[in-house]
Amino acid sequence: MRINERQLAQVNDRINALVTAGSFYGKKLKEAGITHVADAEEFEKLPFSEKADLRDAYPLGLMTAPEEEIVRIHSSSGTTGLPVIIPYTAKDVDDWGEMFRRCYETAGIGKGDRIQITPGYGLWTAGIGFQNGCEKLGAMAVPMGPGNTEKQLQMMMDLKTTVLCSTSSYALLLAEEIERRGIRDKIHLKKGVIGSERWSKAMRERIQGILGIELYDIYGLTEIYGPGIGINCKGSDYMHIWDDYLYLEIIDPVTGKNLPDGEWGEIVITTLVKEGAPLIRYRTHDLSRIIPGKCECGRSYPRIDIIKGRTDDMIKIKGVNVFPAQIEEVLAKFEEASSEYQIRISHLDGRDTMRLYVEAVSGHVDFAELSKKIAAKTKAAIGFTPIVKVVEAGLLPRSEKKSKRVFDERYD
Repeated sequence: MRINERQLAQVNDRINALVTAGSFYGKKLKEAGITHVADAEEFEKLPFSEKADLRDAYPLGLMTAPEEEIVRIHSSSGTTGLPVIIPYTAKDVDDWGEMFRRCYETAGIGKGDRIQITPGYGLWTAGIGFQNGCEKLGAMAVPMGPGNTEKQLQMMMDLKTTVLCSTSSYALLLAEEIERRGIRDKIHLKKGVIGSERWSKAMRERIQGILGIELYDIYGLTEIYGPGIGINCKGSDYMHIWDDYLYLEIIDPVTGKNLPDGEWGEIVITTLVKEGAPLIRYRTHDLSRIIPGKCECGRSYPRIDIIKGRTDDMIKIKGVNVFPAQIEEVLAKFEEASSEYQIRISHLDGRDTMRLYVEAVSGHVDFAELSKKIAAKTKAAIGFTPIVKVVEAGLLPRSEKKSKRVFDERYD
């Protein structure tokens, strides 16, 4: 999938806006002598943008539209370093809402639905993004925000909520609480729209198994509008990306070279019409691949696979590069293991140690035997044997936001 003429014209329009405004990126492009790209080859030679660059532009160095046209700012949810501040014009907010409306419609959600929104509101893009799309759609928004599980369940029952919007971690927490209380027959959920964090197939199947609902994986990041820039269609794990607003590439994260469709690499996104803070070739660090061919659903928008992980998820242990996705793939081979796990890395007696805590699906599992099997399979996958401890279901902490699964205690 290569950039087309329409998209090239849109990129040139955004380059002109950046240079004219003299914003952070405008100055970088001007210094590099870049004011126009003639074809796909020239486009692929444009410099990447990175989150570190965005932090260097703090607080409002990314602002490209005149300040009187900026109606809102959002900020990344990261916890390290300076936050990234993204300005939005009224058109940006409207465009974002339109993309999110498409997401809901792709999931078969309509005006008759009641949508319970549990992600956080405020500077984070999640909650308000889900609500913006809901209002564009014309459905009923139930803007709960995160936490207060007691009230979440009460509203879910009393208002007969049909759609749950949440992180996968909170969806699991709510599902398990519904199961524990025995109130499944009082819940009217039909669909779940899940975003903000990568989730495993095992976790998806557990949520679906308890709630009996269709689950949809929504994609997005604060720097590129927020959630709602893509979603999977019914019967497929592949996510459609709205390419009239965004151009997406897959690159080799080491060399930076573009990869052919079908090959796994890092997602790079260019915003084609964004006014407040356009981004050219932004490295997301998310790992996926472009799925070639047409989708059976009939939509012509390009598709990407599930988000396999992030380039910065990698942990180096005993000289080996380990990704959490590798652990999830191992656990998926064991029916006795649930989706919940925790990795703790420490440095004891001069060497690194990896402890892997895994929840069993029930108390009828032979914990010791399962620990041995998981340890053997993990060694085959990553090259060394971790210390595996199988624990009771529900023992590992649940989160109302994103679950933290890796704890590197070597530097504490």
